[in-house]
Amino acid sequence: MSALYRTTISALDKIVPSRLQPLWQHPAGPKTVFFWAPAFKWGLVIAGISDLRRPVDQLSIAQSASLAATGVIWSRYSLVIIPKNYGLFSVNVFVAMTQLYQLYRAINYYRSLPQNEEHVE
Repeated sequence: MSALYRTTISALDKIVPSRLQPLWQHPAGPKTVFFWAPAFKWGLVIAGISDLRRPVDQLSIAQSASLAATGVIWSRYSLVIIPKNYGLFSVNVFVAMTQLYQLYRAINYYRSLPQNEEHVE
C-alpha cells in the first residue's frame, strides 16, 4: 500500500498548481492522515444533523453522550498536538455541538414523561 501511496503522491506533486502548494505541502495537508481523518469524520456531523429529524423517543442518551464527550476531548487534543490541526478541531466542535443538542433533546423528553412511562436504556 505504501508503494502505491508514494507513487500516487509523486504523480500528484507534479500537477498541483503552485498557488495550492502551501496547502499541499502543509504538515496537516492532504498528503497526511491529519487531513483525511477529519475530512471523513464530517460524516458524523452529517449523521448528527440528519438525526435532528429523528423522533426524540428514538434517541440514545448513551450514544449522544459518548459522541459529545468524544467531540470535546478530540477538540482539545487537536490544539495540543503538533502540527495543530484546525480541521480536526472544527469537525470535533461540530460533533460535540450536534450531539450536545441531541442529548438536550433526549434528556428534556425523558424528564417530561410521567414516572410510570419512563424509558430505560
